[in-house]
Amino acid sequence: MSDDQILFRPLKATEKLRSVMGQYYAELDEASSTKSRKIAWCTSQGPVELLRAMGFLVYFPENHGALLGTTRRAMDFIGLANAEGYSPDVCSYLTSDIGAFLAGKTPLKEAYGVSSVPVPDVLVYNNNQCRDVQEWFEFYSRRYGVPVLGIRTPRGVEKVGSDIIDSVAGQMEELADDLARIAGGPLDLNTFCRTIERSKQTSILWKSVLETASHRPSPITFIDACFHIGPAVTLRGTDLAVSHYQDLLEELEDRISKGTGAIFRERFRIYWEGMPIWGRLRFLADTMAKMQVSLVASTYGHSWVFDAFDPNDPFYSTAKAYTELFTVRNERSKESFLLEMLKRFQVDGIIFHNSKTCPNCTNSLYGMPKRLSDRAGIPYLVVDGDLNDLRCFSQEQTLTNLEAFVEMLAQ
Repeated sequence: MSDDQILFRPLKATEKLRSVMGQYYAELDEASSTKSRKIAWCTSQGPVELLRAMGFLVYFPENHGALLGTTRRAMDFIGLANAEGYSPDVCSYLTSDIGAFLAGKTPLKEAYGVSSVPVPDVLVYNNNQCRDVQEWFEFYSRRYGVPVLGIRTPRGVEKVGSDIIDSVAGQMEELADDLARIAGGPLDLNTFCRTIERSKQTSILWKSVLETASHRPSPITFIDACFHIGPAVTLRGTDLAVSHYQDLLEELEDRISKGTGAIFRERFRIYWEGMPIWGRLRFLADTMAKMQVSLVASTYGHSWVFDAFDPNDPFYSTAKAYTELFTVRNERSKESFLLEMLKRFQVDGIIFHNSKTCPNCTNSLYGMPKRLSDRAGIPYLVVDGDLNDLRCFSQEQTLTNLEAFVEMLAQ
């Protein structure tokens, strides 16, 4: 294929990513089958370091929800959860995942040769993202007959003060005591500190990966990041995650040195604010590349950058890391963060994804797009859609809106 036929350049590290995630799921599958290790289910921005330090293998239903979205299997199962009494308005990760459970099916089989999700010994959530994760885990607690434990984090916070962090840290210490009874032994503090150190390394590397997009042309896009975020979510605290991001960063730095962009021609740079539309990522990738637009950055990718991890202060720093999240903050704090991101990545416009079933990660509902546009001096577009429920997304309307938006940028 000649260069003028290339829309976007695939990353070599993407080929290795399948092997990395395959190892992760194979280990979980073996432990679930043989009962050789305890398994904890955890929310994606929950205290995975504590769980790993106590000997648990950790599974993330949200990652499974994203896989249901990317494989476009979610639409086969959402209706089953609706019939069970779960509203079409609640998180479509939740409804597609619970529906797949009710159907006894999973895309893990085709993707990684794993026939079923692992059976949990305990379910651990942090509601720093939303309330839905709590209700999601309560469902599985009833079905599997295993305990569900949670951390409750304040929402709508402008500044994360020591009083809030102390409260969350105290909950984590209590959680460690509860988990000890399930794990069969107490937390080893040295192991906890080493796990936090690996998570910190992972976070630093992942942030460095995302920051390469500040270069022109950008060597990575938001679409690339949606896939490579996998280890930052599922493998924090492991050497495997550190190794993957070292390789990915090396490849991106090589692209920068050669002036090679993720798309063949980068005419405009756009920031994506909100969740991915998992079942239409390929459509977005192709559409943007054809219009010579690079989606250079997103809040979603940076939601797994945890700057506060400190192995010298394990409970407090972990509580701080998981409480400084974008989703926890109020509108003023979010706008300040986004303004800084728009400048850092030198963007020409911003697209807000109005995700129907994910209001907690939708920031286009209360006037933010216009306020941010006025302050930053760049145009915005709001795209209606959803994480997994494709009934909420019109491809034709979105294409029309995107074309008009890019025409406006050109003028």
